[in-house]
Amino acid sequence: MHTYTAHVHWSRGDQDFLDNRYSRRHLIEFDGGVVLPGSSSPHVVRVPLSDPAAVDPEESFVASLSSCHMLWFLSLAAARGFRVDRYADRAEGVMAKNARGKLYVSTVTLRPQVSFSGERLPSPEEFQALHHEAHEECFIANSVLTEVRCEPVLRGDR
Repeated sequence: MHTYTAHVHWSRGDQDFLDNRYSRRHLIEFDGGVVLPGSSSPHVVRVPLSDPAAVDPEESFVASLSSCHMLWFLSLAAARGFRVDRYADRAEGVMAKNARGKLYVSTVTLRPQVSFSGERLPSPEEFQALHHEAHEECFIANSVLTEVRCEPVLRGDR
């Protein structure tokens, strides 16, 4: 078993706080030392109380799913002898209300575009199978109830 950590730091400073008009900006420090500015989503808490330049939890959630899928895809492609040159994904999460009327990220759609080179190129069927297996293996996708879709695009310059 492995443990992963993130330290979230927020400080009131000279803000009143009790009037609910405090900054939601905070810092997220990961175990490797990277510090990321965080905030609530400006779709949830208006600017200036949210910082649109910081990463909000919803964006981070979508990025985690995309990153995990990509890492599995790259590993599987390498194991099968397919040289990946580029991988880009414009992932998107959609908020909706659940049966209890609570907002949640209901769907995350991954749209990876992948370029290959070399003597061994995946067929369209192998390409789709790699994405399917990456989705099945992704730790993050296996950890959530959100529907995670993958709509990969096999680039012509494989």
